Order: sequence, then structure tokens, then C-alpha cells
Amino acid sequence: MLIKRTKRSSGAGAGALPAPEGGGGLDRRVFLRQAGLVAGGLSGVGALSLGGVRKAAAGAPPPTGAQVERRKNICTHCSVGCSVVAELTNGVWTGQEPDYDSPINRGSHCCKGAAVRDDVTGDRRSRYPLKLVDGRWERLSWAQAVDEIGTKLLEIRKASGPDSVYWLGSAKFTNEAAYLYRKMAAFWGTNNVDHQARICHSTTVTGVANTWGYGAMTNSYNDIRNSKTIVIMGGNPAEAHPVSMQHILEGKEQNRATLIVIDPRMTRTAAHATEYIRVRPGTHIATIYGMLWHIFENGWEDKDFIRQRVYGFDEVREEIAKWTPAEVERVTGLPEAQVRRVAELMAKQRPATLIWAMGQTQFTTGTANVRASCILLLATGNVGQPGAGANIFRGHTNVQGATDVGLDVTTLPFYYGLAEGAWQHFCRVWGVDYDWMVSRFAGKNLMEAPGIPSTRWFDATLLARDEVSQPDRLHAMFVMGHGANTITRMPDALKAIEALDLLVVCDPFPTSWAVLSGRRNGTYLLPACTSFEMDGSRTASNRSLQWGDRVVEPIFESKNDYDVMHLFARKLGFAEEMFKNIAVTDGAVSAEDILREMNRASWSTGYCGQSPERLKAHIRNQHKFDIVTLRAPKDDPEVGGDYYGLPWPCWGTPELRHPGTPILYNTNLSARDGGGTFRARFGVERAVRQTAQQAEAPPTAATHVSLLADGSYSLGSDIKDGYPEFTLAVLKKLGWDRELTPAEAAAIKAVNPANPDLVSWALDLSGGIQRVALAHNCLPYGNAKARVVAWNLPDPVPIHREPIYTPRPDLVADYPTLPDARQFRVPNIGFSMQKAAVDHGIAREFPLILSSGRLVEYEGGGEETRSNKWLAELKQDMYVEINPGDALDRGIVDGAWVWVLGPESASRARVKALVTERVGRGVAWMPYHFAGWWEGADLRSRYPKGSDPIILGESVNALTTYGYDPATGMQEPKATLCQIRAA
Repeated sequence: MLIKRTKRSSGAGAGALPAPEGGGGLDRRVFLRQAGLVAGGLSGVGALSLGGVRKAAAGAPPPTGAQVERRKNICTHCSVGCSVVAELTNGVWTGQEPDYDSPINRGSHCCKGAAVRDDVTGDRRSRYPLKLVDGRWERLSWAQAVDEIGTKLLEIRKASGPDSVYWLGSAKFTNEAAYLYRKMAAFWGTNNVDHQARICHSTTVTGVANTWGYGAMTNSYNDIRNSKTIVIMGGNPAEAHPVSMQHILEGKEQNRATLIVIDPRMTRTAAHATEYIRVRPGTHIATIYGMLWHIFENGWEDKDFIRQRVYGFDEVREEIAKWTPAEVERVTGLPEAQVRRVAELMAKQRPATLIWAMGQTQFTTGTANVRASCILLLATGNVGQPGAGANIFRGHTNVQGATDVGLDVTTLPFYYGLAEGAWQHFCRVWGVDYDWMVSRFAGKNLMEAPGIPSTRWFDATLLARDEVSQPDRLHAMFVMGHGANTITRMPDALKAIEALDLLVVCDPFPTSWAVLSGRRNGTYLLPACTSFEMDGSRTASNRSLQWGDRVVEPIFESKNDYDVMHLFARKLGFAEEMFKNIAVTDGAVSAEDILREMNRASWSTGYCGQSPERLKAHIRNQHKFDIVTLRAPKDDPEVGGDYYGLPWPCWGTPELRHPGTPILYNTNLSARDGGGTFRARFGVERAVRQTAQQAEAPPTAATHVSLLADGSYSLGSDIKDGYPEFTLAVLKKLGWDRELTPAEAAAIKAVNPANPDLVSWALDLSGGIQRVALAHNCLPYGNAKARVVAWNLPDPVPIHREPIYTPRPDLVADYPTLPDARQFRVPNIGFSMQKAAVDHGIAREFPLILSSGRLVEYEGGGEETRSNKWLAELKQDMYVEINPGDALDRGIVDGAWVWVLGPESASRARVKALVTERVGRGVAWMPYHFAGWWEGADLRSRYPKGSDPIILGESVNALTTYGYDPATGMQEPKATLCQIRAA
């Protein structure tokens, strides 16, 4: 933790740049020159060996009397949402502090947060637009770049249709930029638009939303302090979310909680655990069912909670019964005593929380893994109360928000889906004609069909035209803020990059897209600024929104995301329609206006109450919010009674002043006060066919079973039982429609003049239906049971299935992957791949399980953090962790160069060996932040001069293999196979 500075005359400290000679003020030009932010700079560092990186040194503070200003923004790395206080001297960012007022980070930063100033001021940034001409990077103006790129995009659209362009966005966008990018793809006429959530938490969103209504973290980092049992399964917050680890450890120490870590690798998090449990990668469902076997065998389940609030446990118990202690040990390797002990703690030592991250989601069974975790929480009654719930740690700074605002191939913003009613809703919000919007697409069928996920873009480029379910293959990629090295099967991605007619990369750094292939023409690099150089909000993993003020103007010739999108919308011919409700002044787009449009649209998810004004008031008054409850005093004139960041759902219009929802599905609070119920998302009843054993009716008969809560409701609710989602018809049936204002009633009728009774709480642009429901302390989305049987998913009850490349081919006959099928416009041939791996004995040739994960020093694809001189000192080599026994068998010593070999595409990577017992026998582990090498060759010369990252290395995803979750297209990098040999 950093130490707060006190008693200083200038307000700046370590990390400030030296003042110019003569003691005068530091202007922008002098700053850039002295910081090395001109041609040259640290370019010489690129020629150093990996072990010879120079130590980063801080400069002196600014001179006495310099004007110092402090501005707040949000750290651009993980999803915890730490505030950064930037210190500006005469308009130049010269120092920073962690925010001591923030209830989230409370004056602390991890190493990445402490180094973010260099992400803006560092000399490795892209400076101006570039294009690749005969293998050489040439400079051009923004006007030239927009004109050339836009002309080429329109040519591709005319020849191959709008779906032949892929719009790949970013989890590092602000909410406003992510929303605008999804809107831009809609106006272009495609659903081929995605971002990093596809490869980190798309399975979380699908799994959790299909269980109890919303696809998000139920509680918060701070609330973990209330837990009595903390189980981390598939996460390493000590490195991936370091500041969150403070809340976990304080819960462990102050609340005397038991901390259990279930992980294939002995991580830094596991080092703090009360008990560490080493498990085979890819066996989450088997492990969880093993716990549930003991829970039901001993009667430890929460019977009242299940009866009142859960549907479908009879069907799930049939699957659980198969997972006896002997079968669990055969599949997972875990002894009965350990599994029983965790099960008993979850059931008896409550409240208990289950924490996960990508160690649970990145599998072909990712959605099923998540649903099994939810089932465990529901069986033990650990949902909807402080200290309990699914605490799902998202990755990037705004991966939660970017997902919420619909930067996704499966939905429009705020999870409205892609059906005609969803498009009509957004056409009303955007003020455009629905028929005109239909005309933008290659057909209404494609307008309402999910696009191609980011994990499969290269397949849609390389496959034959008739194998891609759209008019033509992909011919162009427009990439904003997404690394090429984060997606599996990189050898195939390399071929696809070379096959593209056009590749546009808009990013603060050139990224691996610029160097991975041998392209010589048709690539453009556009310099985007960082989120510190623009205004906007971001949503932390706990669903709290935070507004960040621009710290400095975009440096060099970089532009902010909003303005870039406006430039291209103008060139592509739809700027007038797209920005109809959003102010654009001299080319500068208003972030506040984008958020206001989002508020008008987002009734379904409750992003409707967080106006720019309310969010800015929270940042000004951070010190007033309680560190555990996240609530401000009710008598405060600006933020009275609010929960910090107005965590969604924040119902109604901003004027209604709903406080936000700190804990989802908590019936102990009233609806007006942030309480909730499980969402009635799946109807009010289900037709269930009975067997002769279950009833006297014939086997073909069906009975309708209620899905509504039974005698459970939120505090103060006027309906003392379950109820459906609210529509105008429901209000009329209750006699509450008389409480609508004339303006609200008129707005409801305008949505569906022919039958206004069908207008729901999610489509009513006035917010009147929500307001009336809340007045009676009812949730607009209804009050239903969570469902442990999701009949719309490939496996309605989660089933253990072996990874595509399993080290246990003997188990494939019992637990095969799902059959081949066409999904997301392309074939998923996972079954054929798994069968081929077994038939060809791949596990004998590649006997080590390969998994991957995050380092505390770097983030994501690593382009930004490996270009940061402060972080580059900390980790300079790409490496593979290998157990001492496996290393001995192969003649490998610690620190030696080795080849890691993958089972597909003759893939290989040259890295250093870290011989360690962190991993067990038969398991290897690599970080996923590196790029810039390929099969042992250094690609530094391919970067534009001066913008190559300080640290380069092989990418683990050059080795990772085929495998996709059928519900989401999630990749499987956490459980594949490899071989390691001395180099």
C-alpha cells in the first residue's frame, strides 16, 4: 500500500518530472521534451536484451509556486474500480496518488495502478496515423486515413455485404464508447461486433443470467468482509485483482472467515488460504457435484430457501446422485474428506460466498461450470444477503460495463436481445425509422441473428463461403482496443490476418495486430487516446458506475474514441442519424449526452437512474460512503441514501433517485431501498411432462408448474407472494394504472398504440410502470424462483464433459463433449476434434496439461503494460512453470530456455523454464500477457519505429487449441495439452 503524502508545498511528489532550467513553470512543450516524448525517447531500450532493462527513475518535483490541479479518474486496468488522483502542474500530468476517499481502494494501488501515469506519458505510444505500404509504415493525416479506410469499407460493403466487416471493440472503452461502438455497428448493419468479454466472462453472463435473471456479480468486493466462508474456485485475486484481496483478507482476519482456494496451481492467493485444494483443470462440475452429494446426503441443504425461491432441484438431484465420493476422486483426484469439509462449511458456516474468474469460465463447459456454481449457492441458501452470493471478478476495467451496454454479438444494449421488439425499442430511443434500420442489414434474418464471436473471426475469414452463414466471409477487421494475442489458435489467426483485405487497428499502442503476420499492405494504425484523456463512466465488477474526468488532452495526434467514431460515421454516411440526440461541437462528442441516451434506453437493466450529474456527485463525495455497506448517510444533500456508484439496477428516471442495488435478489430490503427478488425472466409457469412413476397421468401428459416465488417477497411489498413482470395489463389488474401520470400513460400508448396493455416495464420510455411498481415496493421485473434447470441451454442440467484435449482419454467415453453443430454462423466441430485427439493418442505425445493466467505486473494482452517503463522492470521474460519432477524427466533446469509444443498446427514457443512446485506433476502454466515473438523469432523490427513494447515474448495462445462453449463461443485456454523440451 502506498503511503499518503503530507505537508508538501507543491502537492506533487515522486514521479514528477524535472523542472526546466531557471525555475519557471513547466509548459506542455518543455514537458514533452524533458519526458522524452519526442522522436527517439526510450527507443534505445528496445535494443536491450530482456535482462538489461534500465531502472526507471523519477524526476524532481515541480518548482515552488507552480499551479497544481488534482483530477480524478478510474484506473484503466482490472475491474476493481480503483480511483486515481492525477496531479497536474500547469496542465501537465506530473504526479499521482491513489484515492484515499474511494470506498473501493481506500488509498491503495497495485503496481499497475501506481504506474498508470506512464501509460499516458510514456514514449511508446502511437503518435499519428500510419499505414503499411509495401512492408513499410508511412505517416498520413487523420483526414487521409478516414477517407481511405472509409472508402475501402464502403467498397467491401457493396461487394460482400455489411457482415463482411468485423467490428472488434474493447473492455477498456468507457461505457459511453462501448455503447456508441455497438450503435455504430447497428447503423453499419451488422451484429458482428464483440469485445473481450467473449473470452473472459461471456459464460458467466449466460450461466448466471439463465439461473436467476441477471448476468453479474451479486454482491461486492467490500461485502466480502461480511462472509464467514470464502471459497475461491477459478480465481487468483492476489495477482489479478490485488486491491480486492484487501477486502478478502480483512474478511478473513476481522470476521474470522475460512478462506478456501480450489485451484490447479498454488497461487499467491492460495498462499493466504486456510485450506488449499489442488484440482485437475476442467473438473469444476465434478468437484461441485461432489460437494452437493454430501450436502444432500446429510440434509444440509436450505430446505425453506429451496422451497420458496428455487425451481428444479428434483431434476438436478438425479445428476448429483451419480457423483459419489469414489467417482469424484476418479475424475478430479480429490479425496472425499476435502470435498466433504468444503461442502459442510458452505452449508453450515454462513454466509458463504463463492468467488470465480476466468479459471472457471474459459472452458467448453464454461456456461455449465457457472451454472453449477450457482446451484451450489442456491442449495445452501447463500444468495441474496450480505456476505453471500456469487462474487464474480471481471477482468478489464470496464468489461462489466461494456457487456451491459451491449458490445456483444448476441444482443442490443442492456440485454434486450435481437428480436424485432428489441430493434423497435432502440429505434424509438435513437429516433430512427425501423424500416430504415432493417434496410441497413443484409436481411431481417441476419438483423435478428447473433453475429460471429471474436473467438471465431478467423474461421469466418478462412472457411469456404458456404460454411459461413452470411452472404460472404469476413474481409475486413476494424479493431479498437483489443489485442490479437488474447484469442486462442493464433497460427490460424495469423493466416486470417494475411487474408484480410483491410485491417484497421485503433489503439494507444500498435499491439500485436501490427506485427503478427507478414502483411505488406492494407493495414492502418490509428492513435487512440487512453481513458485518462477523455471523460466517461466505467462499471466496476460490483455493478457500481464511476465517472472519470479527463486528466489531460489527448497527446500527440491521438483522438478519443467518441470523436473517432463520429469521424467514421460521417464518412460512412450515417452520422446525422447516429448522433441525432448527442451533441457534437467542432467535432467533439459529448460523453454526457451519450450517457443520457443510455439512461433513456436502459430500463431492462436499470442503467436508467445513473445520470452524469448523479455520478459526478458520487466522485465529489466519495468520503461519505461507508466502506462495507457502500452507503452514504441519508441526510446528505447531494448523495443522501445512495449506494456508491448507484450499482445497477438503479430504477426509474434519475429524478426518482433510486439509491442503486448493492446486493442483487436481497429480500431483506425494500424495492425502493435497493432490495430485490429473483427475476421473472422465464415466464410464470413451465409445462412439465410427467412419467407414470411421478403421477397417475399418462407419460405424454403435461402439467403446468409455477415458476413464481412461494411466500417470499421483498421487504414492504404490497404483494405478499410471487408475481410476474409488470406490464400495463398487470397494473390494470391490480388497479394501479390510475397512478400513472397523463404523460406516462401517453408514452406507454405510443409504444404500442394497437395494444398498450402489452407494453412492459422494459419498453416503457416514460419509466412510469417502474415508478408505480416501486411505489408499492414491488420489483418491475417480477418475483420468481431461480431455476437450476435451464431448459433453453444445451445442457439444461450442468453435466461434466472432458476438455477437447483431455489428459484422460479413458474418461471421454463416459463424459464426451457435445456433438458437432453450427453455432454463431460457423461450425463447431469440437466432438470431431476430441475424437481425433483420442484416436491419435495425442495425450501420449503431449502429456502435460497447459493452463494460463494473469500476472500482477501486466494486464490483458500486455501491449500497454509491457510498454510501461515502471512495470517493465518487474517481469522481463516470458516463461512456463513446470513441476520439478516433470523438469527432471526432461533434463530441464530452472531458468533454461525450453520449447513448449502444442498439439495443433505444429505450434511451438521458446520461453524460459520456471521449475516450481506451484504446479503439480503433469501440469504446466504460462502467463498470457506476452507478444512480439513468434516461434523463437523476435518481431521487434516489424513495429513502427519507437513504438515497440519494452518487453516482448512468445504468446501462450500460439499454443492453445480448438474448443468452444456451445452457448457462448467461449474458448478453452485453461485446459489443453502440451509437451516441453529443452531448447
